[in-house]
Amino acid sequence: MKRQLVKICVVAFVAMLASCGVKKAIVNTTPKPAPAPAPVQQQAAPARKLAFVQSVSDRQLYQQNIVSSLSFSLKAGSKDISVPGSLHMRKDQVIRLQLFIPLLGSEVGRLEFTPSYVLVIDRIHKEYVKAAYNQLDFLRENGLDFYSLQALFWNQLLLPGTQKVSETDLSRFEANLETAGTTVPVTYRNGKMTFQWNASRQDSKIESAIVNYQSATHGMSQLVWKYANFMPVGVKFFPAWQQFSFTTSAVQSRKNATVTLDMDKLTTDSDWETLTTVSDRYKQVDAREALDKLLKM
Repeated sequence: MKRQLVKICVVAFVAMLASCGVKKAIVNTTPKPAPAPAPVQQQAAPARKLAFVQSVSDRQLYQQNIVSSLSFSLKAGSKDISVPGSLHMRKDQVIRLQLFIPLLGSEVGRLEFTPSYVLVIDRIHKEYVKAAYNQLDFLRENGLDFYSLQALFWNQLLLPGTQKVSETDLSRFEANLETAGTTVPVTYRNGKMTFQWNASRQDSKIESAIVNYQSATHGMSQLVWKYANFMPVGVKFFPAWQQFSFTTSAVQSRKNATVTLDMDKLTTDSDWETLTTVSDRYKQVDAREALDKLLKM
């Protein structure tokens, strides 16, 4: 039963998103808080807004690798599962999440995002799913790809269909400085999709991101990504606690799932293989087949 639940955990994670050398300790460097936006009260409103968006963008990390052990939790319907895991991210190359059997430590599942495909490996049943982003309807129709997901994992702004947000792109975002509260909404609209990042008014760190997709034929889908427990990475900070919830009415009954990644022992270790090679002993299954199995469980 435990193994079946772990399999559900692995497949549910990718289904939710698809529907939408030496170890270097990070803490040896005493971090300097990211500078708060310079006083811009005397500037014109557009300049003030752009200055705030610039300060949000400037918080992104310089490092190329983030590695951490973590606790992985999934809540979906009546299921509530927690297992140990690990996260390996190499900027512009891979995002890898591994899940392990509690106490034993054996790997039972692996989820890997690369710029060209998504890979899910089920170690228990020796099966895997490998799908290009254009095979995943929600991602394809809205220009979401590896780089969009990478920005969410790395706590950054994103523009669908682009690899990086450049300095000249910042004017495409709208910061609502007039809103009350401790956070400032930074928004971007792209066709049927609306993106909103809620950034701290004090230090510009992104505390949450919300992606809404409205379809006339499939209804509303929403992805909410929350960030907390910011830990030092060099001179900047990375959210060691991340939680993302996906809700959709695009199926016969309303579906929702929440994944929580609670990381510890963050490092910038670079001594690991970038891509996973799947053994010939594993059977490839269709992504839709895997999703069908999930929905029947």
